Amino acid sequence: MTLPARPLLSFTLAILLGGLAAPVLHAQNAPVPTRWNSLTPAQRDVLAPLRQEWNGMPPRRQQRLLEKSEQWVTLPPAKREEIRERIARWQQMTPAERQQARENQRLFRQLPPAQREQLHAAYQRFQQLPPEQRARLMQQWHAMPPEQRLQWLHHGQGH
Repeated sequence: MTLPARPLLSFTLAILLGGLAAPVLHAQNAPVPTRWNSLTPAQRDVLAPLRQEWNGMPPRRQQRLLEKSEQWVTLPPAKREEIRERIARWQQMTPAERQQARENQRLFRQLPPAQREQLHAAYQRFQQLPPEQRARLMQQWHAMPPEQRLQWLHHGQGH
């Protein structure tokens, strides 16, 4: 059975117009670049390490950071400062270091909850050490060959 010409034409036009409208609709939903000066003082405060590159950032990245900043601006000043420091450290990392950090995060998320909690507690204890002692421990860790690090980790978990 063949369709009458008018419904076929209407159907074809609907398909074509739907395909043409999709990029327009997508463009309407795409984030618009946000200028640094248009951020609120609280947003500029927490995102300060990104000031120099903000206006050149892709709009999607800006949007993600702005969404996160909505939570960050409600935090106590000490927590906001911690976030600013993390952003600054991330900015100073090389692409390889960032990739390694992402991989470490992925591996951490795959650990069983009890092991994640153990590592988190150990990190908290490490953070409580005096800066000189932390630096000394970090120096020792970096001086160890990978095999020795693995042995230490294996032994440190009571195996």
